[in-house]
Amino acid sequence: MTTFLVLYGTGEGQTSKIATRIAELIDNRGHDVRLVDGGDVPAALSIDDFEAVIVGASIHAGAHQSSVREFVVDHREALERKPTAFFQVSLSSADEAGETKAAEYVEGFLEETDWNPDRIGLFGGALRYSKYGFLKRLMMKQIAKRAVSEMPKADAAGDIEFTDWNEVEAFAADVSAFVEGRLGS
Repeated sequence: MTTFLVLYGTGEGQTSKIATRIAELIDNRGHDVRLVDGGDVPAALSIDDFEAVIVGASIHAGAHQSSVREFVVDHREALERKPTAFFQVSLSSADEAGETKAAEYVEGFLEETDWNPDRIGLFGGALRYSKYGFLKRLMMKQIAKRAVSEMPKADAAGDIEFTDWNEVEAFAADVSAFVEGRLGS
């Protein structure tokens, strides 16, 4: 059994939902997983208590959550000594047309933090129109029209989810297998 930290930053909840699913999948493989919101990291949290670390962040207005970036910068040396993974959630990853932009966001984050995770995952996010005010809803609809070529069907609340859950499951399995192989667990 390996101990995993899954730390994430979220704007409207989709990254939290994805991080929770990743943690569940890793837990199902028999590992001990702790899920932590990067915006509310307990003072007593020690990265040395974990054998592997997964960090996730979403893109909002072209940037990742500052709390996640600061966590990686503050713990970069410890992260370099462990098996690690990074996942990003964005509208750019919603379809093939945005893959280049999504990759640029990841490259920027890795350059800013000087971190080299072992595995990287890119996942489509969600549009939570039901949580937006009038102006933000209009703005996000315009952004979505430019960013996504095929719009999935909205749910009853009008929200649209772009996450490919099979890709999330494949990422969790790949990271788990990599860590198991590296640590012999």
